[in-house]
Amino acid sequence: MTKRVAILLSGGGSNMVRLVESMGQGHPARPVLVMSNDPNAGGLARAREMGVPVASVDHKPFSKDRAAFEAVLIEHLEAAQPDILCLAGFMRILTGDFIRHFEGRMLNIHPSLLPKYKGLHTHERAIAAGDKEAGCSVHEVTAELDGGPILGQARVPVLEEDTAETLAARVLKQEHRLYPEALRRFAAGDRSRFEL
Repeated sequence: MTKRVAILLSGGGSNMVRLVESMGQGHPARPVLVMSNDPNAGGLARAREMGVPVASVDHKPFSKDRAAFEAVLIEHLEAAQPDILCLAGFMRILTGDFIRHFEGRMLNIHPSLLPKYKGLHTHERAIAAGDKEAGCSVHEVTAELDGGPILGQARVPVLEEDTAETLAARVLKQEHRLYPEALRRFAAGDRSRFEL
């Protein structure tokens, strides 16, 4: 049975585009919703152009009430009935309650070789540490920030002349390869760890 996939994003949606493009003929999943916490997120327009239903829940009116914000997110998600939830540049930290609601069904892409550099500013931190390689990871989402089981990773060398921006651009190319493959495997029931 084809799995139903919802994608959460906050920005331009380049990873979302790659995920949606990958879910073509013969894929074990199909996109049913793209949702954002920013009604003006570029990714929503891109999803609409690709024929995927969209929704937005602006987080600003909720101020500091994350539970109320997430309750509305869940309403939209429940209506779409996703089997899998993909975070693709969704820049809100989700509560344990939200994560438990979708436990075992949520994926995230993170721009570092986890468990290194959880959280933000991953490229700056890799360069500052003198790392010889960087990369990205797809992992299952748990209540621990960027701490769930790792499904797949892709690596890039850190070059001497790299800035955070040049390293980020090279890592993003790998994200666009890694996330679709991780979703395909996960949707097919394969949770074994792999490297690209």
